[in-house]
Amino acid sequence: MGIWNKFVSFLVGEPSKPTGKRARNAKGRYVADDKSTPNVNEAYADGKTPKRKAKVKTTTTKKKGRGRPKGSKNKVKK
Repeated sequence: MGIWNKFVSFLVGEPSKPTGKRARNAKGRYVADDKSTPNVNEAYADGKTPKRKAKVKTTTTKKKGRGRPKGSKNKVKK
């Protein structure tokens, strides 16, 4: 980061990142987002919606079979 960028960020301030803290009303309940204001999210205290975290993909292993083993005991008796 250059000296000029540091100077400007010092004077203006860093853009704040969304904290993810939900806004509450006087009763302590969550406040809903007002859809009539598309650029501000009232559901969060700072007015910004936090970005979603990327899900970690897990590898699935083949499950072991459960139940009665295959063989002569499973055959239908006549």
